Amino acid sequence: MLPFITRRTLGAVVTLVIISAVTFFLFFAVPADPARLACGKVCPPELLEQARHNLGLDQPLFVQFVAWLAGIFVGRDYEGLGACPAPCLGYSFVNRAPVFETILDRLPLTISLTIGAAAVFLTFGVATGIIAALRQGRPLDKIASVSSLIGASVQIYFIGTLAMYFLVYQNQILWRPRYVEFSQDPIGWAQGLLLPWLVLAIIFTANYTRMTRSTMVEQLSEDYVRTARAKGMSGRSVVMRFAMRGTLTPIITIFGVDLGALIGGAIITEQTFGLQGLGQLSVRAVTYSDLPMLMATVLVAAAAIVVFNIIVDVLYAFIDPRVRLS
Repeated sequence: MLPFITRRTLGAVVTLVIISAVTFFLFFAVPADPARLACGKVCPPELLEQARHNLGLDQPLFVQFVAWLAGIFVGRDYEGLGACPAPCLGYSFVNRAPVFETILDRLPLTISLTIGAAAVFLTFGVATGIIAALRQGRPLDKIASVSSLIGASVQIYFIGTLAMYFLVYQNQILWRPRYVEFSQDPIGWAQGLLLPWLVLAIIFTANYTRMTRSTMVEQLSEDYVRTARAKGMSGRSVVMRFAMRGTLTPIITIFGVDLGALIGGAIITEQTFGLQGLGQLSVRAVTYSDLPMLMATVLVAAAAIVVFNIIVDVLYAFIDPRVRLS
């Protein structure tokens, strides 16, 4: 197990370096001048040259990338802006604040949104899929299939807007979306994120219901499941001890990808409910051409997906005894 984790970790580091290189060269190869973006619209030539020097833009592009990559581990000193301690992702062109500090400020909201929504859609999606598979061809199965198809077809900005109007503004059934730190007010934290959790979970619950149902139906027809039933095991034991293990493997695979993507920023959800998380931050970075912030959000999203994929691979060995990691 340890050699496998070591290899995957090294592979993840290489993957992140490649992603950061592609991101860096892509955004610094655009026609827009990063120095002018950092200096502002009205910038005299002498200040423009000073900004270019302070940001290290007068160096070759490869040297700039090496300096930016090294700054993540050892920090970096920007002339005119001050020292940027490790991990340094540069200074924002918009607010002149360290990018890493801004990421840390927005990350708790995104994590809270992800954890709450994931708990809802994983619980309801898997449970509904199992029930539909056990009632295959019956009315409950058809209702679950139609509901999941409708849920997978709607968009977050559409259903989120309707939910805000009917559940918050019109009838005051739920609380207006807002973010409160969990350590300060756990109840207010849950109340403020409950509506985004439910709306975000609708889309994902539909996907997990369909995935769980199809996989469970396939597992229930396997020889080892029929053998367990022939030996007199109860239906519950057959489902939980045998069929469920085979069903969990593809579910955990897509769950790892979804969780990493949500940690990277639930852009549409945060935009719909006005939440200031990583998704909102990336939108502002694109709008204002804030290249350091945009590169940082891309790197964080990629790191989240890579890390959760490693965790998923390790979990395979514990869920399915047929999988051996070495």
